Amino acid sequence: MLRRALTPRWLGWFAVALVVSIAFVWLGQWQWGRYEDKAARADRIDSHYTATPVPVTEVLSDSPAPVTDEWTRVTATGESTADEQLLVRNRPLDGAYGYEVLVPLRLTGGQVLLVDRGWVDNSPKGADVAPEVPPAPEGEVTATGWVRLGEKSPGRRMQPGQLASINLQEAAAEVDGQLLGGYLSLQSEDPTAPRPAPLEVPDTGTGPHMAYAVQWWLAIPAFWIFRVMALRREVQDGSERSPRPKKVRIWDEEDG
Repeated sequence: MLRRALTPRWLGWFAVALVVSIAFVWLGQWQWGRYEDKAARADRIDSHYTATPVPVTEVLSDSPAPVTDEWTRVTATGESTADEQLLVRNRPLDGAYGYEVLVPLRLTGGQVLLVDRGWVDNSPKGADVAPEVPPAPEGEVTATGWVRLGEKSPGRRMQPGQLASINLQEAAAEVDGQLLGGYLSLQSEDPTAPRPAPLEVPDTGTGPHMAYAVQWWLAIPAFWIFRVMALRREVQDGSERSPRPKKVRIWDEEDG
């Protein structure tokens, strides 16, 4: 077997097996990284989602919030400014697409907290027509909810009063004042008022990524075993063996 394994053809097969093994290691690490990210997110949600709320200014500042603060349950009191309401387009809820409604809340310290009050369906007249939105409570409002991080911008130009994503820099251009470095996904508000549909409870599943990682890594020894078995079978069967004896034809024997 060793002699056969050192032939150019089999050395080429082993080089291919090495490249495939490296690729499987990388794919397994990629899936494992995705699993770790989802597991960390699930841990944050589990530890924060039903915790006692803390004042929002203990969590958020003018700088972007770190990912470790996401889903912290907070409370904030301020003046709701419905005239600066923003609509975020193409947001899903229960399989349908509509708008998420953002209303700035001016805190007593002068900072502005963007509050996501929930979801409304598209206007029956089409997505280019603004939908009807339940108005935010007037006067002083105490909002309770969860800290969310700003989103990346897709780079699309939108009409005034609308956003393509909850990008805090783009929202700040539409709002008068300094936005805090995260926004609030609303759970409840006092005084209570009709509001858009609450957003979905966050998913804490980790998906199949850990299983995929293990499958990629287990495929490495399986691939090598397959190649070694093929080499062994080739040696046993005499594949690429010495040439077969030349058949002697009857008339050749008679001529001899």
